[in-house]
Amino acid sequence: MSKSHSGLISLIALLTITAPPALAQLSAVTAKDYPSKPIRLVIPFAVGGGTDITARMFAQRLIPGLRQNIVFDNRGGAGGMIGVDVVAKSAPDGYTLLFMSSAYTTLPYFYKNLPYDPVRDLRPITLVGKNFGQVLAVNPSLPVRSVREFVALAKANPGKLDYGAAGMTHLATEHFSMLAGIKMNHVPYKGGGPAIIDVISGQIQVILPAAQSVVTHIRSGRLRALAITGEERWSQLPNVPTLEESGIKGYKLVPWYGLWFPAGTRVEYVDRIQSEVAKALKDREAKRLFEEQGLKGVGSSAEDLEEAIQEEFTLVRKLTTMTGIVPQ
Repeated sequence: MSKSHSGLISLIALLTITAPPALAQLSAVTAKDYPSKPIRLVIPFAVGGGTDITARMFAQRLIPGLRQNIVFDNRGGAGGMIGVDVVAKSAPDGYTLLFMSSAYTTLPYFYKNLPYDPVRDLRPITLVGKNFGQVLAVNPSLPVRSVREFVALAKANPGKLDYGAAGMTHLATEHFSMLAGIKMNHVPYKGGGPAIIDVISGQIQVILPAAQSVVTHIRSGRLRALAITGEERWSQLPNVPTLEESGIKGYKLVPWYGLWFPAGTRVEYVDRIQSEVAKALKDREAKRLFEEQGLKGVGSSAEDLEEAIQEEFTLVRKLTTMTGIVPQ
């Protein structure tokens, strides 16, 4: 073997030995400098809706820590499926985030042939916050002032009380009915707003919407609140007891919000975003703003969000089977 050939082999061997540490060092520098450009936040609902308002309010608290702007990208449609699919098919480079509600867990049971796999195609980052709950609200003409009285009325009139719901609120109301041992009649709606209007006008008797969507109607007396589904009372409606205080145990379908990356995104980026979320949610002003929106900040680990998703998949599967909901 010639000396030049031998020298070339030695050089290749040296590069092979030294390359991994060099690459590791480059990787560490890259992770440390992340993010180096604005991040796109996909919101899978229309501008001005509850999820959109929450996402924008939350994202503003992240910008100082990330030292980068956040670009909002609303991709509404199909109950959030379109926006989720956009993120699932995006490059796993750390610059596309999904801000999604717990409706994430209902999509596989409402829509057949999803264009993405909700387990394999997205990477959970953190559970951002939990809603204080939905409010069991009735038209004031209904002769009940507590959950106990409402359940007694429903049991005395099986299938005669009409409740309005769409999507997640349909499952939420059926979950409550199952725990209370009652049967009501579901009147389907395309959104929560029309259902609220119809309860106020007396067209239907009952709704179980997100608390923040009806607080003004409750304060004005247009609706009567019987209970809130969360683990604790909400400061904006301090006189409204929880379901558990009212004798209904085991309610678990409380809305929440989370963040996801496309699958394959580096763990260092997941850790950075999770860390900044946790810091942001400790801020006193952030806590106040969240509280006003009916939310309690969480800032969990990725593993906690993944566990919450799996638990809710199980519950939603049970509820959709019980109610006869078939993916469309």
